[in-house]
Amino acid sequence: MSDRPAWRKSTHSGAQGGNCVEVAPLPSAIGVRDSKNPHHNHQTLTPKTFHTLIHALKHP
Repeated sequence: MSDRPAWRKSTHSGAQGGNCVEVAPLPSAIGVRDSKNPHHNHQTLTPKTFHTLIHALKHP
C-alpha cells in the first residue's frame, strides 16, 4: 500500500492541457495542485472549505 496521495485530474480538464487542477484525499484534508507543476507544493483545504470552494465555482 502506498502512502502517496492518489491525485486525480479535474473532470473539466481538457486533453490539450492548459489550466488543469488535480485533487487528492489526504488525512483530514483535500489536496489541490496545478497539474502542470505536480512536483511543486499543493494547497491543503479542509473538507468544508473545499466544498465551499466548489460550490462558489459552480454558482458564481
